[in-house]
Amino acid sequence: MRITDATPAPRLPAGDGVLTVIGESLVDIIRDPRGPAGGQAHPGGSPLNVAVGAARLDLRTILVTHYGLDPHGLRLEEHLQTNGVQVINGGSAATSTALATLGSDGAAEYAFSITWAISGASLPALAAVKGSSHVHTGSIATVLPPGEQATLALVEAAREHATTSFDPNCRPAISPDAAAARRQAEVFVAASDIVKASDEDLRWLYPDRAPEESLQAWLELGPAVVALTRGASGPVILSGNGRVEMAAEPIRVSDTVGAGDSFMAGLISGLAKLGALGAEGRRQLQTLTLDQLHAVASYANRAAAITCSRKGANPPWSAELGELS
Repeated sequence: MRITDATPAPRLPAGDGVLTVIGESLVDIIRDPRGPAGGQAHPGGSPLNVAVGAARLDLRTILVTHYGLDPHGLRLEEHLQTNGVQVINGGSAATSTALATLGSDGAAEYAFSITWAISGASLPALAAVKGSSHVHTGSIATVLPPGEQATLALVEAAREHATTSFDPNCRPAISPDAAAARRQAEVFVAASDIVKASDEDLRWLYPDRAPEESLQAWLELGPAVVALTRGASGPVILSGNGRVEMAAEPIRVSDTVGAGDSFMAGLISGLAKLGALGAEGRRQLQTLTLDQLHAVASYANRAAAITCSRKGANPPWSAELGELS
């Protein structure tokens, strides 16, 4: 269902535990030197990938986003509906695209044609975040005008009754001013309970210090949990109670598209299983033991590994991932 400001406020899924994700949807056109010359088109965008990943892990999920009524947009809409994600669509411009060119190691480099605006669904979007127990955002939606301020306003509106999370998922091709991106990222970090970043993100934002030093600095801005993904080196998670580190899962990499987003979805899902989301779960989030952090990190790590083992941003279903342990 496509919801805009002309649509009555959305009827949220019954019960607690609704997740609202705010951010871009786009079509990834993936060019792989090992594949067809013309490339392959896949639904993408970091927030869309997180929404799909979370829905596949049994969270009731709403995505506040933008795409057009064009062939690419219809592809995205079908993908979201198939995966059980409710959509609030706030824009009318053409669907955004990202050209991802894969290297020999499976890593992707991106070129974008993107618009981010959600003013066409401001009232339904506000109703969604106020009816959710957790709100997530990140990537282009947090830095690209004109929609980045609307994104921040929705996150701030959620804080009283929901936990919040943020993944900068930096795209220098979209926001090349690292100093401006750093300032904006720190605003969202301070407004979040949970933050995840990659080592590439933190090296670009803070080139003069090690990624884990930057992660520690972010923890001091107010989040309860901060996570660092390091590709083949595995994740690190910090909280007020200490530090957890583990190796990456041993898998044969097909490509890394969407791996960080699957980690984020796994992190949110794992914390939900611990009762650590929502206003009532915030205290639990702030007092997680190292054993609990390790279990959540392992769960998210497995989710990322499964995604890396197959083409495109194709996150695991709950039956593939198994239980939190």
